[in-house]
Amino acid sequence: MRKLLFESLFAKPLTETAPAPDETGVAELAALVNETARRRLGRSLAIREVDAGSCNGCELEIHALSNAYYDVERFGLRFVASPRHADVLMVTGPVTHNMREALRLTYEAVPGPKWVVATGDCAKDGGCFAGSYAITGGVSAVIPVDLHIPGCPPSPVQILRGLLALLDSVSAREISR
Repeated sequence: MRKLLFESLFAKPLTETAPAPDETGVAELAALVNETARRRLGRSLAIREVDAGSCNGCELEIHALSNAYYDVERFGLRFVASPRHADVLMVTGPVTHNMREALRLTYEAVPGPKWVVATGDCAKDGGCFAGSYAITGGVSAVIPVDLHIPGCPPSPVQILRGLLALLDSVSAREISR
């Protein structure tokens, strides 16, 4: 962590060019997620997002899914306030000792069938916070994880692709049964 701090103090500012607008690609991807969710669940996909101790980089990207550019709610993805209304538990950040029990209780409150998506590198193994005295570990150290979306932070398009991959894998598992 100290190394990252010193690197950021002496690094020059980095600016990136804005991404080229790919509104049709995003719309097609979100529509495909909606279609797969409706085929799998018979309704739209409800997501409960839990911050288990992150730096909030992943939350910014998740919240971008609801902004005017992505507006995924028009395609049937919605974020819910209660885990009792959720299909997917999307967890960001490494799990801190203080959030361990709260995350476990939230997982138990989600009705079945339920899926857990660990979003970001920290959710996988603790990321740059790994080894800290305050960190339990990645999400899989506390609850079972169905999908990991890599990135620090993952872009909204990567998150959509991850949700589509989750729904496709669930559909494939049910077809093989």
